[in-house]
Amino acid sequence: MAKNCKNTTSKFIGLSLFSSAGVAELNLAPYIDFKVANELIPIRCKVHEFWHPNTEMIVGDITENSIKQAIIEKAKKEKVNFVLATPPCQGVSLIGKNKRNDQYIKDPRNFLIFHGLEIVDEINPDVVVIENVDRFVKMYFPYDNGMYSLEQILNEKYKGVYSIDIDIYNAADYGVPQSRRRMIAVLCKKGFSFTRPKKVDKQVTVREAIGGLPSLESGQTSELKHHSARVHTAEHIEYMQHTPTGKSAFQNEVFFPRKSDGTRITGYPYTYKRIDWDRPAPTITMRSDTISSTHSVHPGRLLPNGLYSDARVLTLRELFILSSIDPDIDLPSFASDSQIRYIVGEAVPPLLMESICKNIKKIE
Repeated sequence: MAKNCKNTTSKFIGLSLFSSAGVAELNLAPYIDFKVANELIPIRCKVHEFWHPNTEMIVGDITENSIKQAIIEKAKKEKVNFVLATPPCQGVSLIGKNKRNDQYIKDPRNFLIFHGLEIVDEINPDVVVIENVDRFVKMYFPYDNGMYSLEQILNEKYKGVYSIDIDIYNAADYGVPQSRRRMIAVLCKKGFSFTRPKKVDKQVTVREAIGGLPSLESGQTSELKHHSARVHTAEHIEYMQHTPTGKSAFQNEVFFPRKSDGTRITGYPYTYKRIDWDRPAPTITMRSDTISSTHSVHPGRLLPNGLYSDARVLTLRELFILSSIDPDIDLPSFASDSQIRYIVGEAVPPLLMESICKNIKKIE
Protein backbone atom coordinates (compact mmCIF):
# COMPACT_ATOMS: atom_id res chain seq x y z
CA MET A 1 0.00 0.00 0.00
CA ALA A 2 1.44 3.40 -0.98
CA LYS A 3 2.46 5.72 1.81
CA ASN A 4 0.84 9.13 1.98
CA CYS A 5 2.76 12.34 2.64
CA LYS A 6 0.83 14.95 4.54
CA ASN A 7 1.48 17.82 6.88
CA THR A 8 2.42 16.83 10.38
CA THR A 9 -0.61 16.81 12.65
CA SER A 10 1.38 18.81 15.19
CA LYS A 11 4.03 21.42 14.75
CA PHE A 12 7.72 20.73 14.83
CA ILE A 13 9.50 21.93 17.96
CA GLY A 14 12.25 24.20 16.71
CA LEU A 15 15.72 25.50 17.51
CA SER A 16 17.05 28.46 15.53
CA LEU A 17 20.84 28.78 15.38
CA PHE A 18 22.58 31.98 14.25
CA SER A 19 19.07 33.39 14.40
CA SER A 20 19.87 37.11 14.22
CA ALA A 21 16.54 38.88 14.85
CA GLY A 22 14.44 35.97 13.59
CA VAL A 23 13.41 37.30 10.17
CA ALA A 24 13.66 33.78 8.72
CA GLU A 25 11.11 32.56 11.28
CA LEU A 26 8.48 35.26 10.73
CA ASN A 27 6.24 33.08 8.52
CA LEU A 28 6.93 29.73 10.15
CA ALA A 29 4.53 29.74 13.12
CA PRO A 30 1.99 27.46 11.34
CA TYR A 31 4.67 24.80 10.89
CA ILE A 32 7.25 25.16 13.67
CA ASP A 33 7.06 26.21 17.30
CA PHE A 34 10.49 27.68 17.93
CA LYS A 35 11.27 27.14 21.60
CA VAL A 36 14.97 28.03 21.56
CA ALA A 37 17.22 30.40 19.62
CA ASN A 38 20.85 31.46 19.76
CA GLU A 39 22.48 34.65 18.51
CA LEU A 40 25.73 36.41 19.32
CA ILE A 41 24.94 40.11 18.83
CA PRO A 42 22.87 41.57 21.71
CA ILE A 43 20.77 44.06 19.68
CA ARG A 44 19.70 41.28 17.32
CA CYS A 45 18.83 39.14 20.33
CA LYS A 46 16.64 41.89 21.74
CA VAL A 47 14.81 42.36 18.44
CA HIS A 48 14.33 38.58 18.23
CA GLU A 49 12.78 38.58 21.68
CA PHE A 50 10.50 41.43 20.61
CA TRP A 51 9.29 39.59 17.48
CA HIS A 52 9.34 36.10 19.03
CA PRO A 53 8.46 36.54 22.72
CA ASN A 54 7.70 32.83 23.22
CA THR A 55 11.18 31.73 22.13
CA GLU A 56 13.93 31.50 24.74
CA MET A 57 16.96 33.36 23.44
CA ILE A 58 20.38 32.12 24.51
CA VAL A 59 22.74 35.03 23.99
CA GLY A 60 26.37 34.28 23.28
CA ASP A 61 29.08 32.76 21.15
CA ILE A 62 28.21 29.28 19.92
CA THR A 63 31.91 28.40 19.80
CA GLU A 64 32.11 28.70 23.58
CA ASN A 65 31.40 25.38 25.26
CA SER A 66 29.21 26.88 27.98
CA ILE A 67 26.91 28.49 25.41
CA LYS A 68 26.84 25.36 23.27
CA GLN A 69 25.94 23.19 26.25
CA ALA A 70 23.20 25.62 27.32
CA ILE A 71 21.66 25.36 23.85
CA ILE A 72 21.85 21.57 23.89
CA GLU A 73 20.35 21.27 27.36
CA LYS A 74 17.46 23.59 26.58
CA ALA A 75 16.81 21.92 23.22
CA LYS A 76 16.69 18.48 24.84
CA LYS A 77 14.39 19.75 27.57
CA GLU A 78 12.00 21.17 24.97
CA LYS A 79 12.25 17.98 22.86
CA VAL A 80 13.42 19.93 19.81
CA ASN A 81 13.03 17.92 16.59
CA PHE A 82 13.70 20.67 14.02
CA VAL A 83 16.87 22.75 13.67
CA LEU A 84 17.16 25.84 11.47
CA ALA A 85 20.79 26.95 11.01
CA THR A 86 21.50 30.20 9.18
CA PRO A 87 25.18 30.97 9.87
CA PRO A 88 26.61 34.40 8.97
CA CYS A 89 27.35 34.76 5.27
CA GLN A 90 29.71 37.75 5.30
CA GLY A 91 32.71 35.43 5.20
CA VAL A 92 31.73 34.13 1.77
CA SER A 93 29.53 36.92 0.39
CA LEU A 94 30.35 38.36 -3.03
CA ILE A 95 30.67 41.82 -1.49
CA GLY A 96 33.00 40.56 1.22
CA LYS A 97 36.79 40.57 1.14
CA ASN A 98 37.12 36.81 0.65
CA LYS A 99 37.12 35.83 -3.03
CA ARG A 100 39.07 32.52 -3.14
CA ASN A 101 38.78 29.25 -1.23
CA ASP A 102 42.16 29.81 0.46
CA GLN A 103 40.70 33.05 1.82
CA TYR A 104 37.38 31.41 2.80
CA ILE A 105 39.05 28.82 5.01
CA LYS A 106 40.97 31.52 6.91
CA ASP A 107 37.72 33.24 7.96
CA PRO A 108 36.40 31.65 11.19
CA ARG A 109 32.83 32.68 10.35
CA ASN A 110 32.81 30.08 7.59
CA PHE A 111 33.29 27.27 10.13
CA LEU A 112 30.41 28.19 12.42
CA ILE A 113 28.17 25.68 10.65
CA PHE A 114 30.27 22.86 12.13
CA HIS A 115 29.51 24.10 15.63
CA GLY A 116 25.86 23.92 14.61
CA LEU A 117 26.34 20.34 13.43
CA GLU A 118 27.83 19.45 16.82
CA ILE A 119 24.54 20.54 18.34
CA VAL A 120 22.59 18.55 15.73
CA ASP A 121 24.62 15.47 16.69
CA GLU A 122 23.72 15.93 20.35
CA ILE A 123 19.99 16.56 20.04
CA ASN A 124 19.34 14.26 17.05
CA PRO A 125 16.43 16.17 15.42
CA ASP A 126 14.13 14.74 12.76
CA VAL A 127 14.75 17.64 10.36
CA VAL A 128 17.61 20.10 9.81
CA VAL A 129 17.48 23.09 7.46
CA ILE A 130 20.74 24.92 6.67
CA GLU A 131 20.73 28.22 4.76
CA ASN A 132 23.53 30.40 3.43
CA VAL A 133 24.58 32.35 0.35
CA ASP A 134 24.82 30.37 -2.88
CA ARG A 135 28.64 30.51 -2.94
CA PHE A 136 28.68 28.39 0.22
CA VAL A 137 28.25 25.26 -1.93
CA LYS A 138 31.49 26.08 -3.78
CA MET A 139 33.58 26.21 -0.62
CA TYR A 140 35.84 23.35 0.36
CA PHE A 141 36.47 22.69 4.05
CA PRO A 142 39.24 20.70 5.74
CA TYR A 143 37.55 17.50 6.87
CA ASP A 144 38.80 13.96 7.58
CA ASN A 145 42.31 14.67 6.23
CA GLY A 146 41.00 16.18 3.00
CA MET A 147 39.18 19.12 1.48
CA TYR A 148 35.47 18.58 0.85
CA SER A 149 32.35 20.56 -0.02
CA LEU A 150 29.56 20.93 2.53
CA GLU A 151 27.42 18.56 0.47
CA GLN A 152 30.12 15.91 0.51
CA ILE A 153 30.61 16.33 4.25
CA LEU A 154 26.91 16.11 5.01
CA ASN A 155 26.48 13.03 2.83
CA GLU A 156 29.44 11.31 4.48
CA LYS A 157 28.61 12.37 8.03
CA TYR A 158 24.90 11.57 7.90
CA LYS A 159 24.60 8.69 5.44
CA GLY A 160 21.96 6.30 6.70
CA VAL A 161 20.63 8.96 9.12
CA TYR A 162 19.25 11.75 6.91
CA SER A 163 18.19 12.08 3.32
CA ILE A 164 19.88 15.25 2.09
CA ASP A 165 18.64 17.71 -0.51
CA ILE A 166 20.81 20.71 -1.40
CA ASP A 167 19.90 23.28 -4.02
CA ILE A 168 20.28 26.96 -4.92
CA TYR A 169 17.06 28.96 -4.68
CA ASN A 170 16.40 32.45 -5.99
CA ALA A 171 13.84 34.13 -3.73
CA ALA A 172 12.36 35.85 -6.81
CA ASP A 173 11.26 32.44 -8.11
CA TYR A 174 9.05 31.97 -5.05
CA GLY A 175 7.08 35.20 -4.95
CA VAL A 176 9.61 37.52 -3.30
CA PRO A 177 10.06 40.78 -5.28
CA GLN A 178 13.83 40.54 -4.80
CA SER A 179 16.50 38.50 -6.56
CA ARG A 180 18.35 36.78 -3.73
CA ARG A 181 20.12 33.48 -4.32
CA ARG A 182 20.49 31.19 -1.33
CA MET A 183 21.83 27.73 -0.73
CA ILE A 184 19.36 25.66 1.28
CA ALA A 185 20.03 22.14 2.51
CA VAL A 186 17.18 20.06 3.92
CA LEU A 187 18.04 16.99 5.98
CA CYS A 188 15.17 14.61 6.80
CA LYS A 189 15.16 11.43 8.82
CA LYS A 190 13.29 8.35 7.68
CA GLY A 191 9.58 9.05 8.09
CA PHE A 192 9.84 12.59 6.74
CA SER A 193 10.03 13.91 3.19
CA PHE A 194 10.88 17.13 1.43
CA THR A 195 9.64 18.25 -1.98
CA ARG A 196 11.26 21.24 -3.61
CA PRO A 197 8.72 24.08 -3.89
CA LYS A 198 7.27 24.96 -7.27
CA LYS A 199 8.47 28.19 -8.82
CA VAL A 200 5.99 31.00 -9.49
CA ASP A 201 4.83 31.46 -13.07
CA LYS A 202 5.88 35.13 -13.05
CA GLN A 203 8.31 36.99 -10.84
CA VAL A 204 7.02 40.05 -8.95
CA THR A 205 8.58 43.32 -10.09
CA VAL A 206 9.53 46.34 -8.01
CA ARG A 207 6.76 48.31 -9.73
CA GLU A 208 4.15 45.71 -8.77
CA ALA A 209 5.43 45.55 -5.22
CA ILE A 210 6.01 49.20 -4.24
CA GLY A 211 4.95 51.28 -7.26
CA GLY A 212 1.72 52.33 -5.56
CA LEU A 213 3.40 53.86 -2.51
CA PRO A 214 3.55 57.66 -2.16
CA SER A 215 6.57 59.39 -3.67
CA LEU A 216 8.94 60.85 -1.07
CA GLU A 217 11.98 63.07 -1.17
CA SER A 218 14.78 63.21 1.37
CA GLY A 219 13.46 63.82 4.88
CA GLN A 220 9.76 63.62 3.93
CA THR A 221 7.27 61.44 5.79
CA SER A 222 3.94 59.85 4.90
CA GLU A 223 0.93 58.60 6.82
CA LEU A 224 1.87 55.01 5.99
CA LYS A 225 3.64 53.03 8.69
CA HIS A 226 7.43 52.82 8.15
CA HIS A 227 7.21 54.92 4.98
CA SER A 228 9.46 57.87 5.76
CA ALA A 229 12.54 58.95 3.82
CA ARG A 230 15.98 59.20 5.35
CA VAL A 231 17.78 62.53 5.21
CA HIS A 232 20.62 62.75 2.68
CA THR A 233 23.28 65.31 1.86
CA ALA A 234 22.60 67.95 -0.77
CA GLU A 235 25.38 66.50 -2.93
CA HIS A 236 23.91 62.99 -2.89
CA ILE A 237 20.45 64.32 -3.63
CA GLU A 238 21.76 66.26 -6.60
CA TYR A 239 23.58 63.22 -7.98
CA MET A 240 20.45 61.10 -7.83
CA GLN A 241 18.08 63.76 -9.17
CA HIS A 242 20.10 63.56 -12.38
CA THR A 243 20.30 59.75 -12.40
CA PRO A 244 17.73 57.82 -14.47
CA THR A 245 15.96 54.68 -13.29
CA GLY A 246 18.25 51.65 -13.32
CA LYS A 247 21.40 53.77 -13.72
CA SER A 248 24.30 54.74 -11.48
CA ALA A 249 25.34 58.33 -10.82
CA PHE A 250 28.80 57.24 -11.97
CA GLN A 251 27.32 57.16 -15.48
CA ASN A 252 26.31 60.83 -15.35
CA GLU A 253 28.34 63.21 -17.50
CA VAL A 254 28.06 66.17 -15.12
CA PHE A 255 26.40 65.23 -11.83
CA PHE A 256 28.64 62.35 -10.76
CA PRO A 257 30.11 61.54 -7.33
CA ARG A 258 33.16 63.70 -6.78
CA LYS A 259 35.79 64.50 -4.20
CA SER A 260 35.96 67.79 -2.33
CA ASP A 261 38.33 69.11 -5.00
CA GLY A 262 35.75 68.38 -7.71
CA THR A 263 37.51 65.40 -9.26
CA ARG A 264 35.53 62.28 -10.08
CA ILE A 265 35.34 59.50 -7.50
CA THR A 266 35.97 56.03 -8.86
CA GLY A 267 33.60 53.35 -7.65
CA TYR A 268 31.57 50.29 -8.47
CA PRO A 269 28.81 50.81 -11.06
CA TYR A 270 26.21 49.24 -8.77
CA THR A 271 26.73 51.93 -6.09
CA TYR A 272 24.97 55.32 -6.21
CA LYS A 273 22.48 53.33 -8.28
CA ARG A 274 18.73 53.43 -8.73
CA ILE A 275 17.07 50.04 -8.92
CA ASP A 276 14.85 49.06 -11.88
CA TRP A 277 11.07 49.22 -11.83
CA ASP A 278 10.30 46.28 -14.08
CA ARG A 279 12.21 43.41 -12.53
CA PRO A 280 12.63 42.09 -8.99
CA ALA A 281 14.87 44.20 -6.79
CA PRO A 282 18.56 43.29 -6.62
CA THR A 283 19.77 41.62 -3.44
CA ILE A 284 19.23 43.99 -0.52
CA THR A 285 22.40 44.49 1.51
CA MET A 286 23.01 45.47 5.11
CA ARG A 287 23.92 49.05 4.12
CA SER A 288 20.63 50.09 2.52
CA ASP A 289 20.82 53.25 4.63
CA THR A 290 23.19 55.10 2.32
CA ILE A 291 22.98 56.25 -1.29
CA SER A 292 26.62 55.27 -1.84
CA SER A 293 25.85 51.64 -1.05
CA THR A 294 24.86 48.84 -3.45
CA HIS A 295 21.54 49.10 -5.36
CA SER A 296 20.00 51.11 -2.53
CA VAL A 297 18.24 54.02 -4.30
CA HIS A 298 14.55 54.20 -5.21
CA PRO A 299 13.85 53.79 -8.98
CA GLY A 300 12.44 57.32 -9.23
CA ARG A 301 10.20 58.84 -11.91
CA LEU A 302 11.05 61.38 -14.59
CA LEU A 303 9.63 64.78 -13.65
CA PRO A 304 8.52 67.58 -16.04
CA ASN A 305 11.68 69.55 -15.19
CA GLY A 306 13.88 66.71 -16.43
CA LEU A 307 14.97 65.57 -12.97
CA TYR A 308 14.09 62.26 -11.29
CA SER A 309 11.95 61.98 -8.17
CA ASP A 310 12.67 60.06 -4.97
CA ALA A 311 16.37 60.93 -4.70
CA ARG A 312 16.76 58.76 -1.62
CA VAL A 313 17.32 55.24 -0.38
CA LEU A 314 14.35 52.92 0.00
CA THR A 315 12.16 53.43 3.05
CA LEU A 316 11.79 50.67 5.64
CA ARG A 317 8.32 49.93 4.32
CA GLU A 318 9.69 49.48 0.80
CA LEU A 319 12.49 47.26 2.11
CA PHE A 320 10.02 45.15 4.07
CA ILE A 321 7.79 44.63 1.03
CA LEU A 322 10.73 43.77 -1.22
CA SER A 323 11.91 41.27 1.42
CA SER A 324 8.45 39.66 1.91
CA ILE A 325 8.21 41.03 5.46
CA ASP A 326 4.86 42.36 6.68
CA PRO A 327 5.16 46.12 5.96
CA ASP A 328 3.04 46.86 9.04
CA ILE A 329 5.25 44.81 11.37
CA ASP A 330 5.79 46.41 14.75
CA LEU A 331 9.32 47.61 15.46
CA PRO A 332 10.93 47.93 18.89
CA SER A 333 11.69 51.45 20.02
CA PHE A 334 15.21 50.46 21.09
CA ALA A 335 16.33 49.55 17.54
CA SER A 336 17.40 52.30 15.16
CA ASP A 337 16.47 52.61 11.50
CA SER A 338 19.99 51.51 10.52
CA GLN A 339 19.96 48.53 12.87
CA ILE A 340 16.71 47.28 11.35
CA ARG A 341 18.19 47.73 7.88
CA TYR A 342 21.27 45.70 8.82
CA ILE A 343 18.99 42.93 10.10
CA VAL A 344 16.88 42.88 6.94
CA GLY A 345 19.94 43.00 4.70
CA GLU A 346 21.49 39.87 6.20
CA ALA A 347 18.31 37.79 6.40
CA VAL A 348 16.75 35.17 4.16
CA PRO A 349 13.30 36.41 3.00
CA PRO A 350 10.64 34.76 5.16
CA LEU A 351 8.47 33.84 2.16
CA LEU A 352 11.32 31.78 0.71
CA MET A 353 11.89 30.01 4.02
CA GLU A 354 8.16 29.35 4.32
CA SER A 355 8.13 27.85 0.81
CA ILE A 356 10.80 25.40 1.95
CA CYS A 357 9.49 24.50 5.37
CA LYS A 358 5.85 23.96 4.42
CA ASN A 359 7.06 21.30 1.99
CA ILE A 360 8.64 19.22 4.75
CA LYS A 361 6.08 16.57 5.59
CA LYS A 362 5.65 13.52 7.74
CA ILE A 363 5.05 10.26 5.95
CA GLU A 364 1.92 8.59 7.31
